[in-house]
Amino acid sequence: MSPRTVKTKPLPPPKRRAADVAYDAIEALICTLELQPGSPVVEAEIAERTGLGRTPVREALLRMVSIGLIEPQPRRGLLVSGIDLAGHLDIVATRRVLDQLIAACAARRATTQQREEIVRCAALMHDAAERGRIDDYMRADHELDTISHLASRNLPAVNCVVPLIVQCRRFWYAYQHAGDLMEGARAHLAFAQGISSGNEAAAVAGSNQLMDYLEHFARRIIDQ
Repeated sequence: MSPRTVKTKPLPPPKRRAADVAYDAIEALICTLELQPGSPVVEAEIAERTGLGRTPVREALLRMVSIGLIEPQPRRGLLVSGIDLAGHLDIVATRRVLDQLIAACAARRATTQQREEIVRCAALMHDAAERGRIDDYMRADHELDTISHLASRNLPAVNCVVPLIVQCRRFWYAYQHAGDLMEGARAHLAFAQGISSGNEAAAVAGSNQLMDYLEHFARRIIDQ
């Protein structure tokens, strides 16, 4: 299937809590390195920068502390956590196991519209990679994760994997100069088409192809 042949309409977004909107906004600032590792995180400044209320921002920051994306420091307040190069391979290895489960569940449980939407997102990533549009690529990547997670209907696995995906996304932004955008797009397309096929083995194989890409990318950075 050519990634350009997918014509489905996006699924309507579900209604979201203000704290979840705040979390996504802050995550984007951190993952795209607008908030650099080691930089201070001030609740009032984040609220002003995102245009969100102090209460949802506070809740979002507490969630980020719990997953290690933000660290509380004595007498220094909150800081964006650093990127642990060696530890990143453990993140990818752990994510591999969870992604296999999520891919298998999604292949088995996804609706027809979800399967089409998953492939549509991967096709958008492929097109963005061809055009060298990194921001478009990452937006479609985030959407692909969201829909495949919903399709899996496995909330425990999703709750475990999301913090790891955030760390992988930030790692990629930090070292994107060493990455191959088209290679990543092809891996995501294999993952999406595996789920869309309804074949659990194909979905797991696609997931492993994606994790192989992330692992090889991380090893290139560590070995430099």
